[in-house]
Amino acid sequence: RWLSSPAPAPRVCVVGSGPAGFYTAQHILKHHGGALVDIYEKLPVPFGLVRFGVAPDHPEVKNVINTFTQTAHSERCAYYGNVTVGRDVTVPELQRAYHAVVLSYGAEDNRVLGIPGENLPGVYSARAFVGWYNGLPENRDLKPDLSCDTALILGHGNVALDIARILLSPLQLLRKTDITDSSLAALACSKVKRVWLVGRRGPLQVAFTIKELREMINLPGARAVLDPADFTGLESAVKDAPRPRKRLTELMMKTALEKPVEMQAGAAAPREWGLKFQRSPLEVLPSADGSRARGVRLALTRLEGSGDSAKAVPTGDEEELECGLVLSSIGYRSLPLDPAVPFDSQRGVIPNSSGRVEGVPGLYCSGWVKRGPTGVIITTMNDSFDTAQSVLEDLQGGVLDASPFREGFGLVESILRSRGVRPVSFSDWQKIDAAEVARGKAAGKPREKIVDPAEMLAAAPAASKARQLWVLSTCELYTSRKGH
Repeated sequence: RWLSSPAPAPRVCVVGSGPAGFYTAQHILKHHGGALVDIYEKLPVPFGLVRFGVAPDHPEVKNVINTFTQTAHSERCAYYGNVTVGRDVTVPELQRAYHAVVLSYGAEDNRVLGIPGENLPGVYSARAFVGWYNGLPENRDLKPDLSCDTALILGHGNVALDIARILLSPLQLLRKTDITDSSLAALACSKVKRVWLVGRRGPLQVAFTIKELREMINLPGARAVLDPADFTGLESAVKDAPRPRKRLTELMMKTALEKPVEMQAGAAAPREWGLKFQRSPLEVLPSADGSRARGVRLALTRLEGSGDSAKAVPTGDEEELECGLVLSSIGYRSLPLDPAVPFDSQRGVIPNSSGRVEGVPGLYCSGWVKRGPTGVIITTMNDSFDTAQSVLEDLQGGVLDASPFREGFGLVESILRSRGVRPVSFSDWQKIDAAEVARGKAAGKPREKIVDPAEMLAAAPAASKARQLWVLSTCELYTSRKGH
């Protein structure tokens, strides 16, 4: 009898439905024929930074959504949106319901500058600004002031270039994307004509990639302003650099040396953008009445060391750059989720070894909360496969005991119901998706994102009167929840 009784299927819970969550689920489902995986997401809609972080004019990057949708359609996978882990259900409660719990909830905050004036009106984090134009519910009411002619972006990464490109793109290009209607209307009234991207280190340390730089250089109606003096002597320094770094630096040098295109008489002055190197922010300067930002005071720096490990050290010299819009693009930051989960607040990660959370058997992590907010989608894919492999090895090696029956969502559902939370299924999401695509079609764009969670819930029509009442009560709950 013992030999003939089938082993219970291991139940795995993944918290977060961005790339880290879906890639973790995909790898477990592919390499374990019996595992059941449930994915939880705090928003009603899935896909995390693919939906809310990837620039609207980069639709090709969003194609991974097709792969994630295939995973969600697996008969051994389920999606539960509108569930905030740590509030609606705790991590210890999930551990009682599942054999393994994987935390893949990403980085929900941004690093702060820690300088005077950074809370002045006119100063925004890149995370909030990107969330605003991409329809992230928490940023839908941002209303950035775009009435100035000069914007300054602190940071030399891809996100900084994304923001510069969105600020300077011709409207006819943006109209064909899934940028939100309200941000498109704000950009239509924007007075921003010049964008400076400022970094602490030099051209050899920029974090953006050649694809993003080339897009910026080729942006219609905008010209690059790069100072040839910034690249003096770099020809020899770049000779032995890895090929991607070499090509990137050579493109910047070529652009710096190119003569600006002569404007035809009577033509409107073009928009322009430029890179400023070896400058570190000291203070956001207030306007005369103290009501908003008017510029940034910068420390000039010199580099100690070389390559990626070079450090920026202040020279003692300073300069001021006038601007009415300041965007801080110095990185994202993960936050602790639940008191039961260890968290290194210094590094902004969950302490782990190959995704196994230190000191908590059966608890794992993947993505940015595991390694820090760096890399592109493929980096997260490999990192998530690594964590999923740890889960599979622990199941195979008996470190994770899958013999006791675990109820999975059956137990979680009763907890959520008792707390008045209605989870959103993947088929519910597909109704929201269809509503967005229909709205977009009417406006001649791929989709018009719904930015209000209560409206998202209402867009997934209920099958019965009772369920409709549940939707309404959940919508009321949403509007009453502070900060959601």
